[in-house]
Amino acid sequence: MDFNDNLPIYMQIMNLIKSKMASGEISGGDKLPSVRELSKELKVNPNTIQRAYQELEREELVFTQRGMGTFATEDMEVIKSLKRKMARELVNRFFMEMKKLGFSIDEVKSIVFEWIEREDGE
Repeated sequence: MDFNDNLPIYMQIMNLIKSKMASGEISGGDKLPSVRELSKELKVNPNTIQRAYQELEREELVFTQRGMGTFATEDMEVIKSLKRKMARELVNRFFMEMKKLGFSIDEVKSIVFEWIEREDGE
């Protein structure tokens, strides 16, 4: 994973795990890699992984079972909520960028509808 300097590494790791949960790559109840395994895989300090896991646990996206490891939440409503939140953030960023480029709402709608029609036709 390539990290950028604009966001703390632990947050980038959190975002990676959240994306995997939202996409279904990590399912509810799945065991996450151990701190040691993930730190080795991502080439970061284990404390960084531990911090990411702690923050995810605080957000109730994961839970830890002593001696067993860290697991993705089994609460499907939490996962659905995460997915909706991530979608809203993506849409907001998209519209803000389109606005910066000088597009009107009607122009953006037109571009989006063209894309949807092209996708439906495939």
